[in-house]
Amino acid sequence: MYALAVNGSPRKGGNTEILLRHALAPLAEAGWRTELVQVGGRNIRGCLACMKCRENRNMRCAVEKDVFNGIFAKMVEADAVILGSPTYFTDVTAEMKALLDRAGYVALANGGLFKGRIGAAVVAARRGGATHVYDTINHMYLMNQMIVPGSSYWNLGYGLSQGEVEEDGEALVNMKHLGQAIAWLGAAIAPHRASYPAAGPRPAPKTKD
Repeated sequence: MYALAVNGSPRKGGNTEILLRHALAPLAEAGWRTELVQVGGRNIRGCLACMKCRENRNMRCAVEKDVFNGIFAKMVEADAVILGSPTYFTDVTAEMKALLDRAGYVALANGGLFKGRIGAAVVAARRGGATHVYDTINHMYLMNQMIVPGSSYWNLGYGLSQGEVEEDGEALVNMKHLGQAIAWLGAAIAPHRASYPAAGPRPAPKTKD
């Protein structure tokens, strides 16, 4: 089993990354292969609405000159995807939003590449707005027939300075439980994922552009 965490913060080693690593630790202990990749601060552009992914159906975005397709290939391979972001004006970072929009749409355009996979959101915040970030990430999961596990609280951690989230004991307990819940859920659904019901083809959206 393979769990992928994606850090949407441009601050490497910061609070978001710390939370993600705490969530991955129980999965590694359970024998899962784990990996953390960086999208925050890297070159990734937003969706162009070109619809080429629907036309090509090659499990790739037509925009090739950024980091998206490499990260997306890992997301498709993963049994569980954990996307993490700090809170920027009550939402995800621009890099994470680009990843969500493009990954969600390319997956749908290729027959539902994420269906039956596990998806979890992890959020770091200074004070407020974190639940909206949490919702933004989960919206992509739910639209793609992914399974979102619960935990002992919302998957949030609080801190401003780098490493300050380590002082949020409740958040660290929650991250540990989240990792354990993903490991349990992954083992439970793995034998049945191939039979997960497909939603069927989606009609092409109508645009005025």
